[in-house]
Amino acid sequence: MENKYPEGSIVYAKVNPGLKLAVRRYAKRIYYCTNLEHPLEKELVYYERELTGDNAADS
Repeated sequence: MENKYPEGSIVYAKVNPGLKLAVRRYAKRIYYCTNLEHPLEKELVYYERELTGDNAADS
């Protein structure tokens, strides 16, 4: 199974579309994301179905 968002992609969580995230790692169907506004905070972890791509959050 191939991941939809490659490492380094900018994504948004569906529950908080104002939060800009960068995919740091994809492992075992889980995305490990960094909050771009506060990169020193703990990483956030999401399944693919919980994320949207860059252009989807703009609308």
